[in-house]
Amino acid sequence: MATGQVKQPRRAERAAIRGGSTASGTAGSLPAIGLEAEFTTVVDGVAQKPEDVFGSPRHIVRGPLVHRTGRSYHLPTGGALYFDTGVIEIATPMIEIARGCGARGTRSLWESLGFLRNELDAWELAHGRTVRLVGFSSHYNVSFDVPASERKHGRSVEQLAYLLTYILAAPVMLLATNRESTGVGVRPRGNRIEITADFTPDAALMAATATLIVGIVREVMTWPSYSLAELAARGIPAFARFVPAPHSSRKGWSARVDCFPVNPFAADVNEHEWQLQSGGTASLREMAGRTTRLFWDSIRALGDPLSLQLIASVMRGRAPSLLELDGRPEAYDDVGRLCTWDDLVPITLLPRSRYERVLGHAIAGRRVRIGGAWHKPVGVKGWTHVVFRRERDGARRVRSLDDMLAHLDAWDRSADRRVQERRVKRAVSPAVERREEERRLGETDTLERRRDSDKPHETVANIPVMQSSDMPAPAQASPAARAKTESPLVIVSRI
Repeated sequence: MATGQVKQPRRAERAAIRGGSTASGTAGSLPAIGLEAEFTTVVDGVAQKPEDVFGSPRHIVRGPLVHRTGRSYHLPTGGALYFDTGVIEIATPMIEIARGCGARGTRSLWESLGFLRNELDAWELAHGRTVRLVGFSSHYNVSFDVPASERKHGRSVEQLAYLLTYILAAPVMLLATNRESTGVGVRPRGNRIEITADFTPDAALMAATATLIVGIVREVMTWPSYSLAELAARGIPAFARFVPAPHSSRKGWSARVDCFPVNPFAADVNEHEWQLQSGGTASLREMAGRTTRLFWDSIRALGDPLSLQLIASVMRGRAPSLLELDGRPEAYDDVGRLCTWDDLVPITLLPRSRYERVLGHAIAGRRVRIGGAWHKPVGVKGWTHVVFRRERDGARRVRSLDDMLAHLDAWDRSADRRVQERRVKRAVSPAVERREEERRLGETDTLERRRDSDKPHETVANIPVMQSSDMPAPAQASPAARAKTESPLVIVSRI
């Protein structure tokens, strides 16, 4: 968990609180999630601020970067990289809330993490130094789209965050924390809810955590009231004598160690030692399991098969929780090496989300036809807008990701066509080009021999005349040889 000074609200959060439109709070936009992860940097065995060592993300990544805002940049993977109060932070693009969104967000985060690790490996070789990424925290963001007219009647984002601190504490502890963790937090962020926990050095557990969180948050968001009385009314287990503490950074609340009579992160997850508000006792695993079952329909509607299976296995004790290990796993201390992305969710099984595809085309600089004219993306503005240059006259236009969803299919087709053209070009050269060159040379040689045969015969002295009996018998060409000399015509069609 992040600790330290309280951070001031960012400009985007202040705009959302005043009623402005940002991120998924834009009118007509899709509800979305986003994941973030923070890492401390250990350079040559000493923890150091990344800004002191690298200065800028541009000094880590070798290739070109697309500027996002401030000192943050978009990576080719679609994620964003920036330095934030002494840590390196990676954030995913917005991913619309739909089945598999938790797994999509985790995949996006770990792809960016793998890219960053590769760039740091190259930096190490170039500078003769060592850099380790130490897992610090993970943030799970879920858009808050309750109409503004209803937020003043017991359904504000602040009230939702406070209620979720009671509901999410047990299941998130079991899925995402370790024995040295210090808390699980919930922060209201204007147009979204942010759940904070330790970084999870296991991609499958992170995807399971994201799936559980988005399922529960989206279900609770539909309740007519965010009062704590809903806990008893709906049979949700809650810790007795538990009162959330103020979050350590920015506004929000946290289920911290000092909020409990016993440290829940160091206790036995199967021990019946927790007093419940409704009376009786239960183990941490029982509390997490009961909460998960109450929200299972919502979780299942948004989950992928692998994450759903893992959630159920951890809740039932068939798969271990990190809290059941002897200590904090070593994988936390060298993220990207001791823990990596193993392609748990291949694109063939779970395609990119629509927001991911839009942002991916923009970052790659792929042209798109809008209003009868070709536009080329030349920049990204924040999380939600793309800057285009109209090729006809150079005019610049800023379009939101939501606006570009209407052009996504055409954008995909033009991108696929360019990929096919590149594939055809690679297929044609150099083998086909070499055969074409041999054919042209053969035709030239044939024409020259024909011209020579048309010339008058000349008598050349001292050149013996070969008799027919001295000529070798014509050799039969093998099928392989005929195949080499009689190359079929290659027809290339443009798709």
